[in-house]
Amino acid sequence: MYIVIAIVAFGVLVAVHELGHFLAAKSLGIKVNEFAIGMGPKIISKQKGETTYSLRALPIGGFCAMEGEDGEAEDPRAFVNKSIPKRLVVLIAGSFMNFLVGFLIVLILFSGRAYYSQPVLTGFMDGFPLEGENGLMEGDRIVSIDGHHVSLVEEVTLYLSRGNGESADIVVRRDGKRVKLDDLPLKLREYETENGTELKYGLYFKVVESSFGELIRQTWANSIYFVKMVRMGLSDLITGAAKIKDLSGPVGIVSMINEVGQSSPTTSAALWSVAYLIAFIAVNLSVMNMLPIPALDGGRVFVMLVSWCIEKIIRRKLNPKVEGYIHGAGLVLLLALMAYVMFNDIVKLF
Repeated sequence: MYIVIAIVAFGVLVAVHELGHFLAAKSLGIKVNEFAIGMGPKIISKQKGETTYSLRALPIGGFCAMEGEDGEAEDPRAFVNKSIPKRLVVLIAGSFMNFLVGFLIVLILFSGRAYYSQPVLTGFMDGFPLEGENGLMEGDRIVSIDGHHVSLVEEVTLYLSRGNGESADIVVRRDGKRVKLDDLPLKLREYETENGTELKYGLYFKVVESSFGELIRQTWANSIYFVKMVRMGLSDLITGAAKIKDLSGPVGIVSMINEVGQSSPTTSAALWSVAYLIAFIAVNLSVMNMLPIPALDGGRVFVMLVSWCIEKIIRRKLNPKVEGYIHGAGLVLLLALMAYVMFNDIVKLF
């Protein structure tokens, strides 16, 4: 069941992304030749007005093919002939829709909660060694850890776990003032809990009752938390802490969602966890698509803005075909990377 949910979810996220481009293009008067979900051979195709709507065989992408998207065009309604602000709106619209879907899923999931946690300290476990004016105190609101801004309790554990494991630079808000606690030896220690001896940081956090305002705040903070996790993943790739083989494509994502569902203790818990993971994937797609890489939306935005700057300097219009060549080469490399990632995903399954 969870594999079916995963496949459908991935297809919906792609459809929503392309729908964002499509709706923005149509609303701005840009001619759309084809709106497709999936890649490869057509399964179903229907012409309505000037646009062909199609469903294709491979659920690994999709596209919104606009007139004059990758080169010159005579039609005044072509993408290339529209103003830079209008083209920017169309390019950003896909990622915006993915982020919006992730936000709405989290909003629905969190709306069932009666209480929320905040990164405000209300106490410490027995034996906690860092309590006091030179350490942490009840009422402290954790602002940042090692330079990372903290909005959620989950971020406290995340940033502490990514540190050196021995100490952290922590900023708290105490009595309305910011207090810096550099090299605070806050690390995992053994504490006695109701489940026996466990490794904990020894902190208790404030719990507040649900309200509409708190629901929106928690949902927004959680969505931004997803963005931060993507950023840290990219940072790990750049620094070598993570490898390209650790990336996951459609096959890996489906497998991950299925594993989360199967490992949950109850069906309701499984559906909640799967929906939460889908929200994270939606935001992940939103961020990844805006990276300044040719063939991605962010790459198109970057090249377009650079071309505009060059045109202002040299006072003549650049050949639109050049941009098409850049994105064509980027697409080839992107497809090669997708094939490599998919191969690794299949190998991991076995």
